[in-house]
Amino acid sequence: MNIAHILAFDSIKIAGVEVIDIPAFLEFVFRYALNTVVILLLVRWLYYSTTKRKDYLFTFILISSVIFLLCFLLASVKLQMGFALGLFAIFGIIRYRTDSIPIREMTYLFLVIGISVINALAGIRTSLADLLFTNLILIAITYGFEKRWLLKHESSKTITYEKIELIKPENYNQLVNDLSERTGIKTIKRVETGKIDFLKDTCTLTIFFDSVGNENASSMSNKKNNDDDDD
Repeated sequence: MNIAHILAFDSIKIAGVEVIDIPAFLEFVFRYALNTVVILLLVRWLYYSTTKRKDYLFTFILISSVIFLLCFLLASVKLQMGFALGLFAIFGIIRYRTDSIPIREMTYLFLVIGISVINALAGIRTSLADLLFTNLILIAITYGFEKRWLLKHESSKTITYEKIELIKPENYNQLVNDLSERTGIKTIKRVETGKIDFLKDTCTLTIFFDSVGNENASSMSNKKNNDDDDD
């Protein structure tokens, strides 16, 4: 049987078992290709170019593919809305055992899950133009906030600090310089003082800084502090 004969049929069966439903398979390939392109634009181009975090890049791409395949291949189940909401509930509360997911990454996680569900479960009444517009508008909004309007996410880090003489208001600049040098965080926006222990000459400080450009330094500082605690 040549290719022309194969294309003349909508489906191919062997011994009564459907091997391939050509129109459905082509729809599946198109939807998956569209979903993959959109996710790569969002997480590889927009997210990774800003944060440089490969761990979440890996996570977002795989989660998107799995969610899309689950939704599309189980689309015959007549509980599509409940199934989709269940996926949001499951993945929306994900926490790793060591660190909670930052709000920026949680937003991207919600975004890739939502896009994958939309691309997989869009019904027959949804035209190609509707589907493309939905994906494009989400890319445009994300691009606008990440690249054009330059909204920076503020992160915080709580540390135990021993130089309590520097927490006086008149020594604030010295405190910021010392914290910046020791933590590697170059753009500290403000420092808030928490509990003070005069018996141990320590206090709790919360450092606020823009996460972009400082995440690697903050992670290295965390690792160093954990190593010191182990010693």
